[in-house]
Amino acid sequence: MTVSLPAACNAAESLRYPAGSLVILTGLPGAGKTTLLRRLYSLDGTETAPVTAGEATVIDSMQSRLYWADRLGWAPKPVRTGVVFATHLWRIRSAVRGGRSVIAHNRGCGPIVLRVFARMARRSGAGFHLLLLDVAPEAALAGQHARGRVVPERTFARHRRRCQRLLVRAKAGDAAPASGAHVLDRASANVLTSIRFER
Repeated sequence: MTVSLPAACNAAESLRYPAGSLVILTGLPGAGKTTLLRRLYSLDGTETAPVTAGEATVIDSMQSRLYWADRLGWAPKPVRTGVVFATHLWRIRSAVRGGRSVIAHNRGCGPIVLRVFARMARRSGAGFHLLLLDVAPEAALAGQHARGRVVPERTFARHRRRCQRLLVRAKAGDAAPASGAHVLDRASANVLTSIRFER
């Protein structure tokens, strides 16, 4: 099922957003967010910094994770996780404040982090849009095993609850705090060929 609000026009194989927008790609861990970004923007998974691809800045949390991998190997996991997330947010904020069109991966669907993104966009005069991958929990778990990084069961259950609430609202036409939302199932994501930012 594909649902979109007026803020994001779509075609069968392309999504279009206003230039200077912040688009957050989110969904369950293992849903295929990083895979989609790699396919659309020819990323190879070794990037340690945001990538400029045409009119867009592509920011995946894996970039921050790889950046800190050799620098924080000594630190406890909670410390590494916090530093990586803070770096990821800072990179998104910097790109938005610089007037760039941004497509960014974020696995969290919680209301607090979404309000943070909305505030980032609002302070820079940018539009804020959500791109949601809607896949079954079983498929997301399979994706986690395929990548060799499995989220703890309790954490995954929390993500399921938050993503489900967000998906229900988005499909009903409520994208808050974003100005628009677009929902892609696995089949729709597989035929998507581009995300464009146009003036």
